[in-house]
Order: sequence, then C-alpha cells, then structure tokens
Amino acid sequence: MIYLVGAGPGDLGLLTLRGYEVLKRADVVIYDRLVSEGILALIPANAERIDAGKSSGSHTLSQREIEAVMIEHAQTGKNVVRLKGGDPFLFGRGGEEAEAIIKAGLKFEVVPGVSSAVAVPEYSGIPVTHRDYCSGINIFTAHDKNNLLPDFANTTQIFLMGISYAKELQDKLMLTLSPETDCAIIENGTTSSQRTIRTKLCELHASIIREKVNPPAVIVVGKTAALNLDWRKNFPLSNQRIIITRPEERASKLAGMLRDLGAEVILLPAIRTSTIHNSLDGVKLSGFDWLGFTSVTGVNAFFELLAENDRDIREIGNAKIAAIGQATKDALKSHGLKVDFMPEIYDGKNLAEGLVKTAKTNGKILMLRAENGTPEINATFRNYGIIANEICIYRTDYVKLAHVPKFANKIIFTSSSTVRGFCASVDNMREVECVCIGVQTAEEARKFGFHNIRIAEQATIESIVRACT
Repeated sequence: MIYLVGAGPGDLGLLTLRGYEVLKRADVVIYDRLVSEGILALIPANAERIDAGKSSGSHTLSQREIEAVMIEHAQTGKNVVRLKGGDPFLFGRGGEEAEAIIKAGLKFEVVPGVSSAVAVPEYSGIPVTHRDYCSGINIFTAHDKNNLLPDFANTTQIFLMGISYAKELQDKLMLTLSPETDCAIIENGTTSSQRTIRTKLCELHASIIREKVNPPAVIVVGKTAALNLDWRKNFPLSNQRIIITRPEERASKLAGMLRDLGAEVILLPAIRTSTIHNSLDGVKLSGFDWLGFTSVTGVNAFFELLAENDRDIREIGNAKIAAIGQATKDALKSHGLKVDFMPEIYDGKNLAEGLVKTAKTNGKILMLRAENGTPEINATFRNYGIIANEICIYRTDYVKLAHVPKFANKIIFTSSSTVRGFCASVDNMREVECVCIGVQTAEEARKFGFHNIRIAEQATIESIVRACT
C-alpha cells in the first residue's frame, strides 16, 4: 500500500490526523527536502528512511527513480509513505506519482496536506481572501518543469460556493476560454457521498441542473479536470459512512482499520466507563481457584484499583486466570498475567460454561466485571449449581449524544450497553444496518427495533471490520 501524504508547511501541528495515522504505521518513508524536522521525528524507528530531497539544480533522486523505489517497496507488501511538504497534488508531483502507481496496478491513498500557499500568509496575518478586498486567489509555481515562468492563461481554476451562480460563471469564463474546456463538479468532497461529474465548460450549468447537484460542491475548470486518478474506487468501503458507538478511547484501532478501507468514520461514543473506586476495599483476593475478566476495561480498572490502594498482584496466590476474549487476554498479558482459559466463542455464556466444563471448576470463582453487566454469566453458573463471587469494579454510563448525523450506512455496536446508550439518545435510525460484535449484542439490538443486523464471526475488531465489507 502506498500513501501520498501531505506534511503541511512545516509546523508539526499542521500535519493532519490521517497523515499521522499512516506515518506511524509506515515500513518505508520517502521524504522530500521541505518536510520539517518535527515531522521527520515522528517516523517509526524501525522504518526505512529514504531521502528524496530536491533543491534547485540538485536532486538526490530523479522523479522516475523516486517512483521506481516507491513501487518496488510496495510490491513486497510494505506500507510505503511518500511524504511531501505542503499538499501532494499542489506542485508536489503527486499526480505523476499517482499515474505511475496506477500503471503498476497498486493501491494507493492520497492524504491531503495543508498548503503553504494559504497557511504561510495566514501565519503572517495575511488573509488570502477578504470580502472587502478580493474574491479569490490564483496559485502559481514560479517556474514550470522547464524552469520557465508559467503560462498564466494555462492554469486550473477552482471555484467554491459556485453552484447557485454556475450560469453566470459559465458565461463569464467563456469570454476567454474555449467552450470545450474541461470541467469537473465535485459534490460532498472527501465524504462517503462524494460524487464527481465531468463535463465541458459549455455544458457546466446544464450538467449541474441535470445531475441535481447540491452544495457543498467545488467546480474545477482546466485541463486537469479531465484526469481521473481516482484512488478511492479501489477501497471496498469508500461509499460508506459508519458510526462507531464504543468509548472514544477504545475506538481508535477500529476507526483506523475502517478508514484504511475507505470508510468515512463518525465517532459517537454512546457509553462512558469509570472505575468504581473503593470497590476492592476490604476484599480478600486470595483463596480463589479462578479470577475471571470480562473486558479490557475490567482489566484496566482492576490494576488501577490495586495501584491506588498500594496492593500487590501476588495477593491472588495460585489462582488461574480466565479471559472472555483475545483483547482481554492481550490486556492481561500486558500486565504480566498469563491467561489459563479463554472460550472459543467470546461471550459471557461461553466463558462461564467453559470454566465449568473445560477448566473443570466447581466453585471458588471471582468474577471482576462491570456493574449491571450481562446476566448470562451468573445465569450459566446457576444452571450448573455454582455460585460465583462477583465484584463490580467499573460502571458504564450512557452518554447524551449532542449531535447525530442525518444518515449513516452502518452502525457498529460492540456491546449490549452501546446499543442501550445509543438508543437512549437516538430514537430513529432503526432502519440502518448494524454490525454487532456477538449474538448477545445482536439480541439487544433487536429488542430496540433494529432488523438489518450483521453479526461478526468472532468478537474481535478484525471480525467486525470483515462484517462491514
């Protein structure tokens, strides 16, 4: 995979979040001279760095060599970041590199960057547009590829907020430009509902009427409007707007994986978790055969409680550890605890049943879990005549959602509580397809009126992503 990333004009804070995300996962970074030291410092230590810097009369690598190196590394399965100052498609030769990638049959993503053409004047207190002084800007390079001053008539014209004035704009442009000049109208740019209509200048207004284009839209006039270096068409979720309802601190991995597949991701954390302080006060952790954990949040809360009370994990003695699923197992491993049992199906019923059948325990179980958590665990234990000890070490509260988008293609629920929290704030959207982490979550979604439901094959982030495609 190749990412053409705009690093912005220099200030580290002007690197986009998406640029940061892909840079931190890079195996190879090919960077230009204008990329700032602060951004270069973000490159992972184990990533290969390739200096492709260019200055007047001095090139470390030629443009064709840069393209060849970029493609060669990507063909071996590496994540390649082509890191450019400013924006990759604004005098950054990103268009040439995109053409080379397409010719090689590889996938790529363009990550726009903040352009120095706008940012640098703004940092000096100079607005590039002002209603009292000017109505637009033209951006030129001071020399073309032959080191000649540009042909000012042979430029790309970009118009914002022009849909309502398209007829007047068309008539005025045709006073100086050919009626056959290429044009493009881009509606809802960068979102899941982005749409591009290509036309000629003489048909600009008619195309807008015929295609029922609505604002916001950008109009591009010039030869480049005929190019189609569309990288998004190769991504399976490029036309999907997906809502994630899990807590924000737990959503970043899932959101990143969905964005990698082209989705527009909206984070709407419907629940908030908090540790129940003093919940372990006076509680003896010794004498149990098993300690069971039902979530990553529970693991983190447990160790937070131990630390704040200056207690030691050795209090659990020889107790074995059970985890509801892989993510919980990984969280325990990060704290130095080996998991002795994890069910094949990651839910509370199978965790309890597995402890009885597979782990062969008849009692002395301590479950460390959420307040008002799923009742299936205790119900399953009771079916086998076992009364498990339980300590609620964290609670889940619903979050009042201040703003909910008008539409979405999918909603992801990662627990029954995310369903309840979302529906506490949103009384519509029941027709939207929802993707649930497991059967119990899906049952909760049905209770609240969702009918178009997909269930992940496993209770993992990776399986949720597969269910979305």
